[in-house]
Amino acid sequence: MVAPKLEGQTDEDRIVTVDRMVEAARTIAPHVQRTPMLSSATAARIVEAAIGRPPADGRIHLKAEHLQTTGSFKPRGALARIAALEPGERSRGIITVSAGNAAQGYAYAGRVSGIPVTVVMPAEANPTKVAACRGYGAEVVLEGADVGETLAAMERIRADRNLTFCHPFNDPDWIAGTGTVGLEILEDLPEVDVVVVGVGGGGLIAGIAGAGGQRRPGARIYGVEPEGSNALQLGLAAGHPVPLTPRSVADGLNGPFAGEWNIAMAKRFVTDVILIPDEWILAALRFSLERLKQVLEPAGAAALGALLTGRVPVEDGERICVVLSGGNVDMGRLGELVASAPVLAVP
Repeated sequence: MVAPKLEGQTDEDRIVTVDRMVEAARTIAPHVQRTPMLSSATAARIVEAAIGRPPADGRIHLKAEHLQTTGSFKPRGALARIAALEPGERSRGIITVSAGNAAQGYAYAGRVSGIPVTVVMPAEANPTKVAACRGYGAEVVLEGADVGETLAAMERIRADRNLTFCHPFNDPDWIAGTGTVGLEILEDLPEVDVVVVGVGGGGLIAGIAGAGGQRRPGARIYGVEPEGSNALQLGLAAGHPVPLTPRSVADGLNGPFAGEWNIAMAKRFVTDVILIPDEWILAALRFSLERLKQVLEPAGAAALGALLTGRVPVEDGERICVVLSGGNVDMGRLGELVASAPVLAVP
């Protein structure tokens, strides 16, 4: 699943330019939503109480990417990747592997592009996400008790059917697509100082940080990972992808590694990666339901959780944007998740 290294390829060769992101925005525009920028004064009061510093205008800004088609940012990357396929690859069809959100992104992108899509998901994948993939017309294969078994199943099917593998995060076209989230943030909040992004394999933060770093170099970009699923932190420390067996309630952030392209982009443009426990993720999920009136899955609440619990460094009067991406919560578990979540005190 790791993208093969090209002879002589360096981190410099893996920097996706903002011009490429602008081109991706034009390519995918007919099939994605331009998601809104929400704001919350209540979240701002919690942040000020946690760190002693008020954000600009007394509000936290929230990029509502959970309202994107399929419930996450994934169609942006998938559409950009599919647009780059050769004619023969398009006719044979593609295959990908995912716990759910990237699978939905490719399923949707394949439907609107007229390309057959096969998605291989873990045997215990979120039923809501499985049903959505099938609803978009993809063939879904449920196989594997762990990441290794699911990857092996994907590779077997790919070889048997001569399908083109499309990576769910470690790919320059994918990053160009996710960079469109960053471009929209800068259009809506041009003087943004801090952007906080949940991290799984690193595809989203690579694009957002790349857009921000090239268009607004003074902005700080923070990644947020669950303590039990810290693929990007490990990859940055090692300088290359580090396989792990992720464990977090935020299944959408359970990347088995951070890709080479994502690590290269993070090295250049990400300020820091912050780890938080699952209980803080669930606290933010509960807050989003009770106070923001937004339905998130745990992955979509992780970045907000880090900010509300004071883990993100913020100076007085800074403009803060949190990316909410992941609204595909298992409704059968929502009550259980909320019941076990701590309640954040509102000053």
